[in-house]
Amino acid sequence: MGHVDVDAFDSLLGDEGQALLSALRDYDPAKELATATRLRRDHPPALVSAALTQAALRQRAVAKFGPEDAHRMYFTPNGVEQSTRTSVAAYRASRFAEFGVRRMADLCCGIGGDAIALARAGISVLAVDRDPLTCAVTRANAEALGLAELIEVRCADVTEVDTRDFDAVFVDPARRGGRGRVFDPEAYSPPLSWAIEAARTTPRAALKIAPGVPHEAVPEDAEAEWISDHGHVKEAVLWFGTARPGLRRATLLPSGHSLIGTPLLPDPEPGPVGRWLYEPDGAVIRAHLVADVAARVGGRLIDPTIAYITTDELRPTPYATAYEITDVLPFNLKKLKALLREREVGVATIKKRGSAVEPEQLRKKLRLEGGNACTIVLTRSAGSPTMLLGHPAQTLPAGS
Repeated sequence: MGHVDVDAFDSLLGDEGQALLSALRDYDPAKELATATRLRRDHPPALVSAALTQAALRQRAVAKFGPEDAHRMYFTPNGVEQSTRTSVAAYRASRFAEFGVRRMADLCCGIGGDAIALARAGISVLAVDRDPLTCAVTRANAEALGLAELIEVRCADVTEVDTRDFDAVFVDPARRGGRGRVFDPEAYSPPLSWAIEAARTTPRAALKIAPGVPHEAVPEDAEAEWISDHGHVKEAVLWFGTARPGLRRATLLPSGHSLIGTPLLPDPEPGPVGRWLYEPDGAVIRAHLVADVAARVGGRLIDPTIAYITTDELRPTPYATAYEITDVLPFNLKKLKALLREREVGVATIKKRGSAVEPEQLRKKLRLEGGNACTIVLTRSAGSPTMLLGHPAQTLPAGS
């Protein structure tokens, strides 16, 4: 995809650019060359190139922003990659609104995903980014979604913005360097240490960080929240000024269930695999709250090093997926093949935790045939490689 400069982008906002964009709504990016050749007969080449880039970015953005917003908004290639998905941004904006925040600064605003959610929650936002094209895109997005009254865009270095007059700040440092993702928080742009200082200048603040952040890197005066969406961990947020410093929280979207950690809760004792196995949500695991889920279901760990919980009676919880276990066996490929053949299993969900076996390679070796389904869990129990067979609890007929 070509580089788009600010002038080419601005030309998209005129009548000719808008007509091109609506004509390209359902265009097939595989036919880019043919489409470009056809359109260049009637339109300036720079405008055609900018419109094709935008049309392809909008299609990619549907997954994060939904079709209605994505086809009205504008993007940069980097902006689609790094922006917050709508579900997460809306959740975070609702927390800011609950804290009574009316006016805030969104530093490193990117294409405006968070600024839009904050404005929709009734908060007025100063959105700051140092890249002129990104700022032009954010302005266009505020305009396109009818939020220009609430979003002021400033093209500046975030480290030079005075935040003291705001109720809150949100900082989303760039986490990709020239070589892909950045894991060292000091290599973020701006560095995490600067963002933490900025967070402490206003009554409330949130910093978006990578979910793999080591817990030791979380400042003592912050609440750390890990957020998943449909079971996939999306990000971690450090909250300042929430009155609960040191707290660990896992929030699951779209349900909005939020598990708050109990400080100093000991790890549950490991024990034998019972009839039910629970796989905690990724946000729960990243937040180190497996013990909290075990306490809720009255469960034990199947191994001190593995994040699987087991019980003898089913106690459903939103924070983990439950499976009914029919077989607990030492790992043995021959035995597994024989069992699955005998039970006519044609569809298997293979999960693993603490096993060196690769699910896809195992699937090839199993050569499954038949009309039945099974969940296979490859793991360790009491230190030994173990295979568990069963099926998801919620597919059981009522009353069984």
